[in-house]
Amino acid sequence: MAHDGQDLHMKPTLIPDLLALTAASLEPLDQLLEAARASVKDMVSSDGRVSGRLIEENQVAAHGLSWLATYVYSLRQMQKWAEKLDGEGKFGEMEQLLHQIGFGEYLLQVSGGIQMNQGEIIRLQDLGVGQDALRGLNVPAVATLCEQGNSQAARTRLVELMEEQAGATMFGTSGLEEELEMIRDQFRRYAVEKVEPYAHDWHLKDELIPLSVIEELAEMGVFGLTIPEEYGGFGLSKASMVVVSEELSRGYIGVGSLGTRSEIAAELILCGGTEEQKANWLPKLSSAEILPTAVFTEPNTGSDLGSLRTRAVKDENGDYRITGNKTWITHAARTHVMTLLARTDPNTSDHRGLSMFLAEKTPGTDEAPFPTPGMTGGEIEVLGYRGMKEYELGFDNFHVKGENLLGGEENKGFKQLMETFESARIQTAARAIGVAQAALDVGLQYALDRKAFGQPLANFPRVSGKLAMMAVEIAVARQLTYFSAYEKDHDRRCDLEAGMAKLLGARVAWACADNALQIHGGNGFALEYTISRILCDARILNIFEGAAEIQAQVIARRLLG
Repeated sequence: MAHDGQDLHMKPTLIPDLLALTAASLEPLDQLLEAARASVKDMVSSDGRVSGRLIEENQVAAHGLSWLATYVYSLRQMQKWAEKLDGEGKFGEMEQLLHQIGFGEYLLQVSGGIQMNQGEIIRLQDLGVGQDALRGLNVPAVATLCEQGNSQAARTRLVELMEEQAGATMFGTSGLEEELEMIRDQFRRYAVEKVEPYAHDWHLKDELIPLSVIEELAEMGVFGLTIPEEYGGFGLSKASMVVVSEELSRGYIGVGSLGTRSEIAAELILCGGTEEQKANWLPKLSSAEILPTAVFTEPNTGSDLGSLRTRAVKDENGDYRITGNKTWITHAARTHVMTLLARTDPNTSDHRGLSMFLAEKTPGTDEAPFPTPGMTGGEIEVLGYRGMKEYELGFDNFHVKGENLLGGEENKGFKQLMETFESARIQTAARAIGVAQAALDVGLQYALDRKAFGQPLANFPRVSGKLAMMAVEIAVARQLTYFSAYEKDHDRRCDLEAGMAKLLGARVAWACADNALQIHGGNGFALEYTISRILCDARILNIFEGAAEIQAQVIARRLLG
């Protein structure tokens, strides 16, 4: 995403009065965003109300608004991060370069075109923004940052500093409190020792993550990290889970996602369960006595969960019999309980009439993956995101105890699921950052080790530029994700920010993996190199937990009111 320039020896590396300039650029950005929001709202409104039909008809504009807002919100969080570090005397040269390049590049993209993905670029004219709004960006601060922020000199210097710190936990100070950084260090050490040396082999052999790893993570408290102490957990913050997910996913996304399974199941029970259900299930989830899996998606429904057809019929004993088909079920065979979404009201055809169940099952083996009566399954072979495996499931009169209806009320399932979306999006963003960081780790090391024409690859501007932008965009996505977790921890609505963090983080992970593979050249295409796995793992992030298009749609609806 960086532009190549010929200005290495022509401009200073760091812009004077950087924080003042970046602060001054935020108001014009806010004004532009408001103008774009008003313009798109006019496109999609009928009789003074936002129309779902018109949003669909103007989907490019609506989704473009989401991306513009994501950039503005991201830069706002970068400014808060920079000012905080400056106040603490921690805003060093590397942090300044990350901040400067990030603002320079994102301001240029706002003006010239934001990459929704590698093949789709949204421009301000697509949002119906007129010249008056564009002229608002013609202020000295924005002009200076656009001209000098993302210079080749800045990118080159950033990579020089990264080379000096090769192998560091991260590039640039996170801005998080010391307790969270201690947690990060603990899980980084674990990932380096117990995950990274084996992850690629697990991937190539398409093996399940060893039970010993799950047992070790349980001992470290991963599965009960955010569960309240009264239910057997540690009662720590969502921010702590973000850090843990980030570092474990950096080692291997499958390992990083183990905790997410329990996190979301626990969130469902905490938000929607009865007191009896909380007391029964949460301590078992926390200790990993039981492992959960989410059973929501059906063939041909994808993100349209409201249209699912799996039905649950109450029998004469007050229990339920479930019949239907599910797909893309992660970790289905080895788990003990399914958070299963099914239709209890046959007279409905949308999100109304859905109920959530805590459906017990017997963990399977390699020989008999689905031994529970009324349930069958088959593995879906996948490019990446292995380690837990994906399955199609079939239910035929599958028995669920009546007491395992979540909350004890029918037709509340979709609402209960929606209450977990903030946490799920934040977790996915954290995993994306971890995968992106893994790509940067291997890309930088390869660029330092591999020589061409008598010098390391890292010395070539097109290579160093890639590495610099990887570090910059990871820093940007990281701050937006941390802010989302902070808001969640303080009981403030954060579905907008969480969705943006997921949207941006997923794109950043794919860009980092793709660039790191490019740095490897032909070797990157060889299965023996770790980057081939990281690329496959990165690709899923734009699809699961809300495909990028769906995520942009949801963000747009929130922005438009």
